[in-house]
Amino acid sequence: MAITRLVLTDFRNHADAVLTPGPGFVVLTGENGAGKTNILEAVSLLAPGRGLRRAALGEMPRQGGGGGFGVAAELGAGVAIGTGVQPSAPERRLVRINGAAASATALAEWLTVLWLTPAMDRLFVEGPGERRRFLDRLTLALAPGHAHHSARYEAAMRQRNRLLAGDAPPDADWLAALEARMAEHGAAIDAARREAVSLLGERLADQPEGAFARAALMLEGWQGDATQLARELGEGRRRDAAAGRALAGPHRADLIVTHVAKNQPANLCSTGEQKALLLGLVLAHAELVGERIGRAPILLLDEVAAHLDPLRRAALFERLAGAGQVWMTGTEPELFNAVPGDATRYRVADGKLG
Repeated sequence: MAITRLVLTDFRNHADAVLTPGPGFVVLTGENGAGKTNILEAVSLLAPGRGLRRAALGEMPRQGGGGGFGVAAELGAGVAIGTGVQPSAPERRLVRINGAAASATALAEWLTVLWLTPAMDRLFVEGPGERRRFLDRLTLALAPGHAHHSARYEAAMRQRNRLLAGDAPPDADWLAALEARMAEHGAAIDAARREAVSLLGERLADQPEGAFARAALMLEGWQGDATQLARELGEGRRRDAAAGRALAGPHRADLIVTHVAKNQPANLCSTGEQKALLLGLVLAHAELVGERIGRAPILLLDEVAAHLDPLRRAALFERLAGAGQVWMTGTEPELFNAVPGDATRYRVADGKLG
């Protein structure tokens, strides 16, 4: 499912932008700071989560605007979706699907959005939290219910942490209820992640070494069922109170990535090799999603072409051709000369489209 019309109202540096992209490549070019990535961020907000920048909602309204913002899209199936905030409540996200109020998690039923940004170049050398968020985005594309389980798990864990940190002895029954909730949703999170890692690993294993390095994947850390997690949480209350956080559960997991050809952990590879691993992983996952759910994801590739030589750029465009809607940004139009001629192309300057 592709976006056929996108409208940005007072979003970042765009006062009133209207785009009518085609079903394939959408190329946005312009100088740094023109507003290209802002458009990609707007698209990323049409899926569950905080978007590709993980920014606070209060940062998104246009300076000098009315204090709120809106992002609305029409999809190829005649579906209208949108999100935004009102000036009176700039930190409360509103979502509408076909005119009716909805939750952000419900967006996953209509759009699957994946992205690769320059900020992700350090994914393999950052802490486990960044890789968990990356893995959860991959998992969500294959299992839309993953967002629900993640939100419920995080909410129950925050409440449990507050109870354990209080001065008064916590209510044992309330703790047990929160731990039961964590166990139920935590086991579902772990199972969905491991299924995603297994499916993607199989997909990667079947691909030959080509323009992009092939990765092997492993999920490291806590593993178990709901009964086991409930028991570990109950037995670990004193330990967790001292630590100020829960020390058992899927929030302690890490995605381990290995460069297959070199048999080397990704964090020890060169910057260029890490970029190639990440790009190959995202491309394989997009293909997997298209096959598994019967709907190609929307891909957002921010400044990806600038870091590839001409041969790898051509290989990237060839692999993406016909794979659904792909939004790409770059400073120079020449970077996209090898993109098929039916691409939708926009020149972005100072928040305006040309």
